Amino acid sequence: MGPMPIPSRSELIDHLVRTRIAGDVATPRENNLDHYRKLANGDRHYWLGLELGDRWSDEQDVLAVMAERCGVSDDLGHRAGQDTIDPELTVAALDRAAVVLAKAAEDRKRVLFATGHPGGLLDVHRATAAALRAAGCDIVVIPEGLRADDGFVFQFADVAVLERGATLWHTHSPEPMAAILDGLAREGRPLPDLVVADHGWAGCAGQRGIDAVGYADCNDPALFLGEAEGTLQVTVPLDDHVTSPRFYDPMTAYLLHAAGLS
Repeated sequence: MGPMPIPSRSELIDHLVRTRIAGDVATPRENNLDHYRKLANGDRHYWLGLELGDRWSDEQDVLAVMAERCGVSDDLGHRAGQDTIDPELTVAALDRAAVVLAKAAEDRKRVLFATGHPGGLLDVHRATAAALRAAGCDIVVIPEGLRADDGFVFQFADVAVLERGATLWHTHSPEPMAAILDGLAREGRPLPDLVVADHGWAGCAGQRGIDAVGYADCNDPALFLGEAEGTLQVTVPLDDHVTSPRFYDPMTAYLLHAAGLS
């Protein structure tokens, strides 16, 4: 089987909309607004490892950022039904992420990959890690025996994940990334120069001052707020668990090509 063809920008946008990675996504409007409200009300589960203080205590401010950076509807009266991710914003964020990855390759940086969405994004991270390793980067190997949130933190195909009961776990928690960074410090090993992740894995790394690129769905506003404040380098808007993980392959091919890593 040959390499994945590199889609053009317009081809990728068409693909994102067709597979509902962007465009009319599966996450309903009422779920988005519920999460924005809970973040604004200080529910730290929705802060994804970031320290937002009282800076985003108005859910309308959160919605405004999400409309600008993710492409959800900015209509305050739209309370239920369909919501959207702007595929143009997705591709623009992939282009920004590609610049970060290209710089990492040029400087042969230490890079750590992690996902709280192993059913959707694990192979996106795995392929990116493989490309950076081939370019001379050091893909960080996490310490052994790490535990967090009643599970084990380990690495699968170069990507850190949370495991419970022999199952890779979907998690928004920052605690697994905190366990990795604290474990590296205990062993006297250098921290990553760059983290590429999602959910609380990305938020925790950014909050600790590590350059971070994150993928985030339209109901996970914290990483977009982190990018707006400069805590994260890039946040890529997308539906982070569509019906087939293979649907992300053209997106990954586009990203690696844009970064000069294909």
